[in-house]
Amino acid sequence: MNKIEEYIVQYVSQYPKDIVKIAAEHFNISVQAVNKHIKKLIDANLIEATGKTRSRSYRIKTKQFLLHYKIEKGLSESGVWIQDIEKYMPTKPNVHNIWNYVFSEMFNNAIEHSCGTRINVYILKENKKTHMLIQDDGIGIFKNIQNKFNLLNEHEAILELSKGKLTTDKQHHSGEGVFFSSRAVDMFFIESHGIVFEHNTDKDVLHDKTELEPTKGTTVAMVLSDDSNRVLKDVFDEFAGDNYGFDKTVIPIELARYGDDNLVSRSQARRVLNRVTLFKHVVFDFDNVPQIGQAFADEIFRVFANANPGVKLDYINANDNVIAMINRAKVSNINEL
Repeated sequence: MNKIEEYIVQYVSQYPKDIVKIAAEHFNISVQAVNKHIKKLIDANLIEATGKTRSRSYRIKTKQFLLHYKIEKGLSESGVWIQDIEKYMPTKPNVHNIWNYVFSEMFNNAIEHSCGTRINVYILKENKKTHMLIQDDGIGIFKNIQNKFNLLNEHEAILELSKGKLTTDKQHHSGEGVFFSSRAVDMFFIESHGIVFEHNTDKDVLHDKTELEPTKGTTVAMVLSDDSNRVLKDVFDEFAGDNYGFDKTVIPIELARYGDDNLVSRSQARRVLNRVTLFKHVVFDFDNVPQIGQAFADEIFRVFANANPGVKLDYINANDNVIAMINRAKVSNINEL
């Protein structure tokens, strides 16, 4: 698409009846010229027209596909991908490869870990983007993790999930699927029982909507541009060490907060530090964390650092208050040497 057609596709939903006039004024071209671009978009099945000439309006043309599967012996993510899913995916090689990976990981999770009976796959193709939703009727991913690891609540399960290398079946899974899938697509959501884990714009976020009617099972939603230049290998390489293994993680400290709680205690720090010795490089992301307590900082940047010299600790997105506490812990560490 050229710039005029991209503009039309971007704003047609906002101005369905006036898009021709608005595009003509924006690019200082005639209505007839815009209509030629409109026709190209219609012929390409990207938009569609409804109504007569005077009342004509335009809208994005969508394609939707809904597939149902019973969880039973013989159901496999590779078989479903080849037979049912692949034909709907974008053909651009890097994008196709990403969809193959993320679908396989999330569908396999539903088969092997949901304890459910059915899986629904919903695919929506709209505006040069592909949306995929995978839904099961099982126990719910966060509840499952909470139970298997004896965690405080489902919020803590999300904190553990965001670190990576979390699996309820070490013999058969590495625990990398959600971590890398969430970073391979443009938008990634997991919803279960009113709690939402979202990875968007390189950040993990928790949304608590448990006040609404709870939904059963787990829903994974993913969105990726059909024109994306993202390469799956680059996603893996970003978190790889010298031996090309999954050696680096980024922990969003905000997920350790419950509501407006401040991060002040050693027990809170220990929850953040749970399982981080599995990694060689740990980056603590303090985005949206206004302050931390001395004990919290000391437990991470002095006590843990001294006990685990092989784990490199870094931090990002910290404000002046947080940095001051971190530096205080580090200075105490130096003074003890």
